Amino acid sequence: MILTQLPTEFEQAKPIIETIEAAGFEAYFVGGSVRDTILGKPIHDVDIATSAFPAEVKSLFKRTVDTGIEHGTVMILDHGNGYETTTFRTESGYQDFRRPDQVTFVRSLKEDLKRRDFTINALAMRANGEVIDLFDGLADLDTRVIRAVGVAEDRFHEDALRMMRAVRFASQLGFTIEPATAQAIADNAQLLTKIAVERTRVEWEKLLLGQQPVRGLQALVASALYRYMPQMADQAPMLTKLMALPTWHLASVEEAWTLLVWLMGLPNEAAIRQLLKAWKTSNELIDHVMAAWQVMTALQHDSKLAPMTLFKAGAAALKTANTVANLVGFGQPQATIDAAYEALPIQDKHALALNGGDLLKQQVVKPGPRMGQVLAQLLTAVVNGKVSNESSALLDFARMVADTEND
Repeated sequence: MILTQLPTEFEQAKPIIETIEAAGFEAYFVGGSVRDTILGKPIHDVDIATSAFPAEVKSLFKRTVDTGIEHGTVMILDHGNGYETTTFRTESGYQDFRRPDQVTFVRSLKEDLKRRDFTINALAMRANGEVIDLFDGLADLDTRVIRAVGVAEDRFHEDALRMMRAVRFASQLGFTIEPATAQAIADNAQLLTKIAVERTRVEWEKLLLGQQPVRGLQALVASALYRYMPQMADQAPMLTKLMALPTWHLASVEEAWTLLVWLMGLPNEAAIRQLLKAWKTSNELIDHVMAAWQVMTALQHDSKLAPMTLFKAGAAALKTANTVANLVGFGQPQATIDAAYEALPIQDKHALALNGGDLLKQQVVKPGPRMGQVLAQLLTAVVNGKVSNESSALLDFARMVADTEND
């Protein structure tokens, strides 16, 4: 197969390959960018594999960065772009099921491609668009099949994360995992515990954001792979609910985790935090999901959200909450939520027309916890429309609050 219309990203990278070839070495585009080009999907990073050893690659270009030179990877900087260029290599001795004990640089493209995870990712392409297919990856692309290169169990023992990648590709591409590969995942699922949570989380999130997530979830459940994911061992009921939802597609990791938390039926913020901490998510994501969960809890009981619920959540979490609520059956038109939020007197606490310094200057309160309490009451009063957001009105209200406390 020769691809005659190459994406701009490949055209821009051609001089890299041509420079390497002119020096007497082989060089090819490899990996997901080749696969996605054949499938007609947009590509992102362009990766290059070459028979040139790292020192030889570095000698050919003025600007390079040793991004992973111990594994043969050099970043070539060219016209504002960076191209990861990796020497053909073989790997051996995967004692931790995550990384090789030994990497050996070789001059053979076939030796390099045979260590790849799946046949659809073991494709190489020359600068002229000619696809090199040594493991029937084109046939598997045509039949929409995910098949391990060589012996599936060997591939998963080399890097157990490949099992998660298989179910993730099922979701992203809408492909089916072929029986021998699927059986190897089921047989080796427990090896997922050897993988860093952060790596597993990336694949899990990509699965949930895929075009056909149910296909990936079905493979996840059939293999029992989910049982070896953080706090997921007893979540078969949640996964069943997830797969049973009407056709759905999530747009962000915030939506994904909010949906999971909701379907798990977690009882409170402490349980939500515990789950998300176990998955090593960011504090920002935890705060977002908890805010969205609070909005969903309110929406479930009352279609009209209270002003302070709207204010505390903020626009982003409100959108997440309502998107997920619509998926599970009790959301509202997004325009209704947006209008209610925009109608708030203020959307940010910093927009309050009176601050702590003003309270001190006017001798309403003294420095200390009480100042924060008065400001919180001012904020609530403004958001609820009980006091206008004007300094004189707020000052009067603050004095009243302080006097009441002193009585």
